[in-house]
Amino acid sequence: MFLSQLRLNPASSAARRDLADVYQMHRTLSRVYAVGVDTRPAKFLWRLERAGAMGEPGALLVQSSVLGNWRALDDLPGYVASIHADKPVDVEKWVVPGRGYRFRLAANPTVTREGKRLGLLKEEDQLAWLGRQAQRGGFGVIGAACSACDRIDVPYGAKGNRITVTRVQFDGELVATEPAALQQTLQVGIGHAKALGMGLLSLAPA
Repeated sequence: MFLSQLRLNPASSAARRDLADVYQMHRTLSRVYAVGVDTRPAKFLWRLERAGAMGEPGALLVQSSVLGNWRALDDLPGYVASIHADKPVDVEKWVVPGRGYRFRLAANPTVTREGKRLGLLKEEDQLAWLGRQAQRGGFGVIGAACSACDRIDVPYGAKGNRITVTRVQFDGELVATEPAALQQTLQVGIGHAKALGMGLLSLAPA
């Protein structure tokens, strides 16, 4: 697994566009992980850090299973102000049974009712959703808070329709209960809307 951290240049019009639109950000990052123009990109997760101890304000965090072709951004002059690319992370060594970690997760908490996926808007429902993800994801939540919550509009389908997606940032502490499951969770992410900058679970020593 590889982690990259970028600071985008606010003087770049392309960077301003992407910082304001998660759909466009994903399109730009997809260039880094696509072998060719007509190929699907390798799977990756990303999150924009606006503030907090887990990353510098304005930092863009990207996680992938393959090395990124960062030269793909060369056709966007001045887009990147700084980059720390492709730091290798050995998840098998990083995840230790019973060890506690600080975590951050931006996610799309949802519930399916009558065949429709609905965003959870109440904090108690969002935290309950996180607890269910933890049971499946190989960790236990020691303490967590919804440190930010907003709703974003994104394109949907080919007819120009748009949908509203709930985005919640969770910060807290967790403990590794099932290392193999947690290692998998770290690599594939949590929840829906991963293309929109959600699902990336970040860990730091407690």
